[in-house]
Amino acid sequence: MNNIVVQKFGGTSVRNLECMRQVLNNVRRPLANGDKVIVVLSAMAGETNRLIALSRQWSQTPDLAEMDSLVSTGEQISVALFAMMAKDEGVKCRSVLGFQIPIETDASHGKARIESIDDEKLRKMLETYDVLVVAGFQGVDAGGRISTLGRGGSDTSAVAVAAALHAEMCEIYTDVPGVFTTDPNICAEARKLDRIAYDEMLEMASMGAKVLQIRSVEFAKKYNVKVHVRSTFSDEPGTIVTQEDEIMEAVQVSGVAYDKDQAQVTLVGVIDEPGVCASIFVPIADKQILVDMIVQNPSREGRTDITFTVTRADLDATLKLMEGLKNEIGYKALLSDKSVAKVSVIGVGMRNHSGVASKAFRAMHDENINILMISTSEIKLSCLIEDKYTELAVRTLHQAFIG
Repeated sequence: MNNIVVQKFGGTSVRNLECMRQVLNNVRRPLANGDKVIVVLSAMAGETNRLIALSRQWSQTPDLAEMDSLVSTGEQISVALFAMMAKDEGVKCRSVLGFQIPIETDASHGKARIESIDDEKLRKMLETYDVLVVAGFQGVDAGGRISTLGRGGSDTSAVAVAAALHAEMCEIYTDVPGVFTTDPNICAEARKLDRIAYDEMLEMASMGAKVLQIRSVEFAKKYNVKVHVRSTFSDEPGTIVTQEDEIMEAVQVSGVAYDKDQAQVTLVGVIDEPGVCASIFVPIADKQILVDMIVQNPSREGRTDITFTVTRADLDATLKLMEGLKNEIGYKALLSDKSVAKVSVIGVGMRNHSGVASKAFRAMHDENINILMISTSEIKLSCLIEDKYTELAVRTLHQAFIG
């Protein structure tokens, strides 16, 4: 069979007829080379939010399976309209929904995970059609019910299809020209990266960079699918997300990321004895609340302070949980702060370069930015700061490491 090219287009790329015509122009390029094309589409920009708002009018607590049936219609509209337009232009194509492939998932409605894709059925359809227009974001569970993969799930759909078909590249088209060293809206010196390692992209995505959904990057890394992030509205090459190489390792820091979705919780005067940390963090984990940074102060007179961070959306639930466990944990006071943010320097080269922390701390000190908490990994150094200093910290770190 001909070479198979997988392309994915996000909501802003399919928001109206004019944009969809540009999508078709991008599809024509591989077609002109004799390739078969699988086009994965998101819902039109704003459509998913509209459907979610609609559900709230009918139900205060919408059933998750029914929500999946509702919100998945956004992608169904996109692929049907695009296929109609493409057929009028002489393209031999058809639309394909998640259950028709099928893209089989678990039954975690609203955040389902892909379990398998029938690649043979896709290949069979490609014998008849030059282009398959696949609805992103959706699949089907073992019970035959429509499932969705979570916000941004069309990225994961596309990478998963590319992996199933052993495609060498998955092109992710969006409204930005690629992955930047930091947010260009904050730092005028931000520049587009030609290449970025999977692990670096995972860290950037976990910090809130909305270029790629984090699960799509995990999928790409697991199955070694190169991802080309590029603009729908430009022919310029974008950023290749791929395995790290010697050139990447030679660069100390590849990017600076930030996350304002942070809240700090402090338990003051916790009894310092074995099992206390478990009594705090096991109940939090049981509530599916993600904890990021954790700091425990030195013990004084048998007591210590424990500070940790959660997302702002989880703060109220975390405080309520801790209040209910006060007697069991034995703390003296419960404090919280939403006015914090996290900034990080990221780079696979940090594995082989020393002095990253000292350089970052010196740069922050020179700008009088106080660091509240610190966490590190092999390829990331993160600092929690007051959120009013976020943009200054991003520019400062970018200047220090990238220029």
